[in-house]
Amino acid sequence: MAKLQYRQRITQDPNVMVGKPVVKGTRIPVEKVLDQLAYKPDLNELFAIYPELTVDDVKACLAYAQAAIAEKRGRPPRRTSGHPVAA
Repeated sequence: MAKLQYRQRITQDPNVMVGKPVVKGTRIPVEKVLDQLAYKPDLNELFAIYPELTVDDVKACLAYAQAAIAEKRGRPPRRTSGHPVAA
């Protein structure tokens, strides 16, 4: 996937998971995906827990988190060289 647009995969709706950002078409909160990756960064285990997720969904969750941090700092999201998280 060239330039990932997380907005195509992450949605917020007050009627779904009390408005938390979720992976589109699921009730999987971005927060839960990030929590699992922080606990154990193993995609096979993540997909065993949430079999409906795709690699692009995971990338979108990471891009969403990166954008949220950048926004909180008051600057636009940094573009990376194809990696979901830059050092």
